[in-house]
Amino acid sequence: MADEQTAGRGRHGRTWSAAPGAALLVSVLLRPDLPSERLHLVTLAAGIAAAEAVQEVAGLNARLKWPNDLVVDDRKLAGILAETTGTGSAGTGTGGTGGVVVGMGLNLRSDDFPAEIVELATACDRHSAREVDRSELLVAWLHALDRRLGALDEVVAAASARSATLGRRVRVELTLDAFDGVATGMTSEGYLVVTRDDGAEQIVTAGDVVHLRPTVG
Repeated sequence: MADEQTAGRGRHGRTWSAAPGAALLVSVLLRPDLPSERLHLVTLAAGIAAAEAVQEVAGLNARLKWPNDLVVDDRKLAGILAETTGTGSAGTGTGGTGGVVVGMGLNLRSDDFPAEIVELATACDRHSAREVDRSELLVAWLHALDRRLGALDEVVAAASARSATLGRRVRVELTLDAFDGVATGMTSEGYLVVTRDDGAEQIVTAGDVVHLRPTVG
């Protein structure tokens, strides 16, 4: 666990910074016995565990935005990145299974948000009736993560129940393509199923998913 972060790295090389004491910043080394196509379940397990931990400690009803964010009212509360110790990442289902590092940054305070994320992010202090103790939250998350990793076959159902993405109109942004549609489900590996506007069903294994606002009128 770190007290602050000045050069954190998110998906696609994005930066993640946090002032001293402003977030729970933690990495865990796992050695799951999983084929590469099931590694995304580790990311989902960490997200579910985070949602359960903030509900237990802070009383927040946070939800999962596929593939790796925790949100409250569509604002980002936490980001999770799982990478294999070799090449590739668990978020994309590539690489070996010798080891997986799961990193999480979960916002506790919002007073030091950079200007560019003030309207996009949120923190526990905006929603909880009491100050959230970082160590208490860490322990709750580790216990919840241990439970979820011990029951990976139940992870997709649990993630679906807490999903902020399923049933929403979304834009999927891939390296060489982008399309709009409705997120309709998840595969047994935890990948997102999207029904495109042209009616075709597509399984999304990696990429950015943007929640679109409902059309009015």
